[in-house]
Amino acid sequence: EDVNVPSRRVLITGATGLLGRAVFKEFNENNWNAVGCGYRRAQPRFEQINLLDSIAVHDIIHDFQPHVIVHCAAERRPDVVESQPDSASQLNVSASGNLAKEAAGVGAFLIYVSTDYVFDGTCPPYKETDVPNPLNLYGKTKLEGEKAVLENNEDAAVLRIPVLYGEVERLEESAVTVMFDKVQFSNKSANMDHWQQRFPTNVKDVAVVCRQLAEKRMLDPSVKGTFHWSGNEQMTKYEMACAIADAFNLPSSHLRPITDCPVVGALRPRNAQLDCSKLEMLGIGQRTPFRAGIKESLWPFLVDKRWRQTVFH
Repeated sequence: EDVNVPSRRVLITGATGLLGRAVFKEFNENNWNAVGCGYRRAQPRFEQINLLDSIAVHDIIHDFQPHVIVHCAAERRPDVVESQPDSASQLNVSASGNLAKEAAGVGAFLIYVSTDYVFDGTCPPYKETDVPNPLNLYGKTKLEGEKAVLENNEDAAVLRIPVLYGEVERLEESAVTVMFDKVQFSNKSANMDHWQQRFPTNVKDVAVVCRQLAEKRMLDPSVKGTFHWSGNEQMTKYEMACAIADAFNLPSSHLRPITDCPVVGALRPRNAQLDCSKLEMLGIGQRTPFRAGIKESLWPFLVDKRWRQTVFH
């Protein structure tokens, strides 16, 4: 039988990751022919491609001929980038530039996912036109990646986003969900950062933005350049942890706010809030309230199963 395969084709890199899975699902469920690629966790669901292998990248793009490529793959853990600068730079910069060149070769619209960490956090909120000044190597590699993309493909888009959370395969997949165990095990006190101002953003919302941006671009070739998207609830990690406790009716008195600037690990910007008005004016965007989104993301990891039964049955 003829299966009706949608004619609009999208290729998603990093489709096995937290954001990539949501992006793949969003396009797939909205009448796009989506192909995801990954590396370590790819099989059997996704194509296994090493993005540093330029021949493999060329081949999949020329075989599939995507209209859109959403580039989610990156080394996005700041402390890992500091300890493995060369491999992080290869993935975040070199592979991104090559992907942009290949996208231009087939006329595909590339969306490069970047970060709020390109800013130093001293003068928020940041517009797309504000001058970046990354404090850590992660922010520097992502900014170099932006430049590599736009140099190789002037019709591409850069989408900067902040800290992400969503449906995780394991709690360590997101800097937000990783706090859940500290919240749940209230028998020992836990220090929580109450210095850095964050804007936790649901991957489902970013996925919607990517799809809407792609669909707008199909109608209007002037849709390109740099864009910002972010949740609009400002919270420190301490405040997120308290909100998580509250969402699950758990105690939060063992959580201790630490208001000093962190001294270990990569430097972080104090407040890199993104101004999202450019996308909003295009009618693009979706925001899930943090409490609703975090509840949906975390309840499978709840230790106290009795609570789960009362809420969901």
